[in-house]
Amino acid sequence: MARQKLYFYLQLAFTLLVSAFLIVPVVLSVMAGLTNNFFKGVESGFTFKWVIEVWDLYADTIFLSMFIAFACLVVTLLIGIPMAYVLAKTGGRSARMFEEIITLPVAIPGLAIALALIMTYGGFRDFRASWLFVLVGHVLYTLPFMVRSVLAVLSSINFTELEEGAASLGATFWQRFWHVIIPNARPGILAGALMVITLSIGEFNLTWMLHTPLTKTLPVGLADSYASMRLEVASAYTLVFFIMIIPLLIAMQIYSSDGRRTKKQAAAKKNAQQET
Repeated sequence: MARQKLYFYLQLAFTLLVSAFLIVPVVLSVMAGLTNNFFKGVESGFTFKWVIEVWDLYADTIFLSMFIAFACLVVTLLIGIPMAYVLAKTGGRSARMFEEIITLPVAIPGLAIALALIMTYGGFRDFRASWLFVLVGHVLYTLPFMVRSVLAVLSSINFTELEEGAASLGATFWQRFWHVIIPNARPGILAGALMVITLSIGEFNLTWMLHTPLTKTLPVGLADSYASMRLEVASAYTLVFFIMIIPLLIAMQIYSSDGRRTKKQAAAKKNAQQET
């Protein structure tokens, strides 16, 4: 018993040390963006002037990042869900080979992907100078996460029997897809959406190569602020980034948890009805 308590406290201490190692730099960065002078610390007093300055200088990069992230989510949903469905339906070696092909952008450095896009489509000036060019890069990078998340859920359930049951009741293909496949793939869709949005908002390497002065996103603006501005301004920019992304992540996690809870309750209710 004493040995188990010792192991518990050792594990707790290790967890707290790791958490402190990760959290302390974030806290210091936030404090730097809220103090008059970072080098003097809290003694210099608190202020929001750096946050206001960031908003005045970089508000367009923040809105563009959020817009591209949600546009990327829409595109990956439209492409990724049907693709995952076809891969799960087909199965076999060809499906696995195609799955590995679409995951190549994750293994290839973002700078290499960006360079390939510039070499291929850089001659189209209007396209090259628009936010759509950045969106294409983000879709290439995030699509595998959506496909694999949905594919993992579909592979864990026998959706073929569910489809056959719906078809025997007269449901068309689109009715089966919207009312059978989509609801059962919901956990994977939510997990994929969470990854797509977070990866798109925080993506830097690929975006740095693809962006123009008019299509600068939040991570690129953050790098510019660290390179050319005061430390307090750059830290305030980091604080703005946290303010934008953390509520979104929490909301998606809550929605995902509610979905899983509802599904468990429905399954429990169904089992109870079968037993009676």
